Amino acid sequence: MRARTTTVAVGAALTMGLAACSGSSGGSGSASSSGAAASSSSATPEPATVEVSPRDEASEIMPDDEVTVMVTEGQLQEVVVTDADGDELAGAAEGQTWTSSARMSPSETYEVAVTATGPDGTDSTQTSTFTTHEPEVTATYGVVYDEQTVGVGMPVSIQFDSEVTDEVYRKEIEEAVTVKTTPSTEGSWGWLDNRQLMWRPKEFWEPGTKVSVDAPLTGFQTGDDKWVAEDLSGSMTIGREQLSTVDIANHEMTVERGGRTVKTYPVSSGKPGPETETRSGMKIVIGKVREMTMDSSTVGVPEGDPDYYNVDTEWNVRVTWTGEFLHSAPWSVGSQGSTNVSHGCVNLAPANAQWVYENSLPGDPVDFTGSDREFLPTEGIGVWQYSWAQWQEQSAAA
Repeated sequence: MRARTTTVAVGAALTMGLAACSGSSGGSGSASSSGAAASSSSATPEPATVEVSPRDEASEIMPDDEVTVMVTEGQLQEVVVTDADGDELAGAAEGQTWTSSARMSPSETYEVAVTATGPDGTDSTQTSTFTTHEPEVTATYGVVYDEQTVGVGMPVSIQFDSEVTDEVYRKEIEEAVTVKTTPSTEGSWGWLDNRQLMWRPKEFWEPGTKVSVDAPLTGFQTGDDKWVAEDLSGSMTIGREQLSTVDIANHEMTVERGGRTVKTYPVSSGKPGPETETRSGMKIVIGKVREMTMDSSTVGVPEGDPDYYNVDTEWNVRVTWTGEFLHSAPWSVGSQGSTNVSHGCVNLAPANAQWVYENSLPGDPVDFTGSDREFLPTEGIGVWQYSWAQWQEQSAAA
């Protein structure tokens, strides 16, 4: 559910007289009133004059429209705008005018309650309602790796389930989200592609850094008649520093912690060929799978093709979305350390693969060298394929 701040208002081109009810009943109650009271009740009330936009019972109000309340006669006291769940829309008054400062949810009904003092000194509250536009698509997104301990190469990642189609939308979204780090860390937002907004530090994170992200994206547009309807936030903690290197040409994997080599393993990487050679570049551990079946048809090599494979594997550490893993391969132990025979993955002996699996975190950097086939940023968490200057250029707000 979207959290909203205090005092808010709603309405459109509506002028309302805000005053207590008056009457001239001659019943016994009136007759018993004092002369002073009778004189007061006979005075002509002077209610506050209030203009609210959107107007009462308006519909199809766009989520990024402003709500305004203006008192032209009298004194504005309070404006509260709430949705059907009672959450308040943020806004503030300046003089006699209140203006919303947050966007609204699509497909939502809002109530505006305005309290004002009339020229006669009487306070009164009047309400109005309106509904926002119901889009064809409600855009959804997530904060990836929320509440996890991650490696020093993991960026903050906000991932949309469909493309944010226009650069204007990407810029607005990027300017709305914030990252806080302890200790303070230099970094920059950038779009890895039109679905993935990431905040990358200039250098690898300092171990132990606490990271939080706030994404108040309710009411932001991501495409033709696509609007976001929720705010999200998240956090992650940076774990110990571990950096691995896979030397594809020399068939060796080295694992370092804090600049000290802790493991060196023989490996077999992808055999020569445009579709099988392991990619060179700085990759990031995406996740781990204890056991899985690797089927080449999922990466475009169908059954019947000479390169087709379907094999059960253990201790799988994923480093690309295109099917590259570090994993156990008992069938290639004889080639590990001397020849590249895989279809792109890094093969290790079972005990070595188990150690790598058990000692890897999502976000650990793994630098692959010695191949002419380059790792493309969108084939994984490719933020480190850019120099710092290049990454800053990935910002829609640059």
